[in-house]
Amino acid sequence: MAETKPVIIVGAGPVGLVAAAALLRAGVEVTVLEAEPALQMELRGSTFHAPTLDMLDDLGAATRMIEQGLVAPKLQYRDRGQGLIAEFDFGVLADVTRHPFRLQCEQFKLTHILADLMRDRPGFALRFGAGVASVEENEAGVTAILADGSRIEGSHLIGADGAHSAVRKAMGVEFEGFTWPERFLVLSTDFDFADAVPGLADVSYYADPEEWFFLLRVPGLWRAMFPVAAEVSDETALTPEFAEARMARIIAGRGGYPLRHRTLYRVHQRVATAYRRGRLLLAGDAAHVNNPLGGMGLNGGVHDAVSLAEKLAKVWHGEDDGGLLDLYDRQRRGVTVEHVQRQTIANKQNLEARDPEARRAFRERMADAASAPAKAHAFLLNVSMIGSLRRAAEIA
Repeated sequence: MAETKPVIIVGAGPVGLVAAAALLRAGVEVTVLEAEPALQMELRGSTFHAPTLDMLDDLGAATRMIEQGLVAPKLQYRDRGQGLIAEFDFGVLADVTRHPFRLQCEQFKLTHILADLMRDRPGFALRFGAGVASVEENEAGVTAILADGSRIEGSHLIGADGAHSAVRKAMGVEFEGFTWPERFLVLSTDFDFADAVPGLADVSYYADPEEWFFLLRVPGLWRAMFPVAAEVSDETALTPEFAEARMARIIAGRGGYPLRHRTLYRVHQRVATAYRRGRLLLAGDAAHVNNPLGGMGLNGGVHDAVSLAEKLAKVWHGEDDGGLLDLYDRQRRGVTVEHVQRQTIANKQNLEARDPEARRAFRERMADAASAPAKAHAFLLNVSMIGSLRRAAEIA
């Protein structure tokens, strides 16, 4: 039997609004509940991979994102001491994607684009200041109970409310994994590293046994990320002196970078033990978190949202009895554990390796992967997460 109540989505971040747009496109009514008074302007996520852009293009958002973002056609791996290790051109993926590049575009731009596309659409509601305190479920549907005591009824509920998800806690689902001892410091500057480092790609990872870092270009800024050792206090790590010392190591003899933003945060590798409990479902950071090396967290969340919306739409329209929601759990949780977690952990370990043999082996692997178009194609399938999507489709 087809449902008559809307799907409730908790969280108006990129994952929640992608899920809303995909459901709305499939003829499903949605109500999005956001605890904050407005859409957030968070700077953290900014990398969009090729298959993610294909999905967003289907929702009508990719063109505007490309207009507001920066197309990054190449990816580099460098060694702080030895220079360029390998360069990859995403153009080799033109046979498998409509967007053979990375797009550097702050995630808040996507949320504003999606909200604008859905505004005034029949069947779409977005409520701000609507923090969810608890959730109830029965055979007829779900109820989101807000902090003010009001109740919102729906057919199903998607928790896209971040790593500290109230929905996940209400489901009684564990968040298994670990927290890295070091924190990550992100510094943004309008200094143009491309003018100072010949041939520098817009996305460049630097391996170094003492202090790895990466440089990422977004419109008008470069963002540099560094590890911060556990023994360094948060207060020290956020001082101008600490930031300047990190930046000074990027290019020998150069300093005085104008810093526009700085962010320090803890980094986790965790996956929910289940993405579904009855009519309650998880997506994005509510379901999994990982370190940002490789840009797989936000993209994986968008992939969750699109996969879930496709399946939930069939359930909502009475075309499936709910078995597809179990398949969502198996597919998306499966590739998160098998691919995303392993790949992001390996990315960090490769950049920070201290053993000379391990460092040499990493350089040789990267150089070999970049040595021929066919090898680069195979490597970039995994880097761009096309490989993980293919693997998900194979899970029955």
